[in-house]
Amino acid sequence: MAKENSETPRFICGLDATLHVIAGKWKPLILFFLNRGPARYGELKRRVRGVSDKMLIQQLKELECDGIVRRTDYGEIPLRVDYSLTPFGASLVQAMEPLCGWGEEHEEDIAEAMGRRKTSQ
Repeated sequence: MAKENSETPRFICGLDATLHVIAGKWKPLILFFLNRGPARYGELKRRVRGVSDKMLIQQLKELECDGIVRRTDYGEIPLRVDYSLTPFGASLVQAMEPLCGWGEEHEEDIAEAMGRRKTSQ
């Protein structure tokens, strides 16, 4: 168990802790694509459609800081850096896999629900 201090967040439950790590629109998608194997920044940018450079960089830095993603700089010119999941990150993605399955199974229902949301606003 982690040592508590005044700066240690207090979570309501395990789900609350997990949501703090994957909070945001882009982190789950970044993790989904990194689960396929290491990727360079440009590759992630193409896969995670719609994310801005600023947001992708920010999300990657947060995931790296949290120990979920590893950034490997090969020290080459031109710059070559790739991102991969740490074992801690791989365990998180494994926990997210049932959610992916649920989303795939209910994709049409979810699309209809999102459509209803838009029309009711």
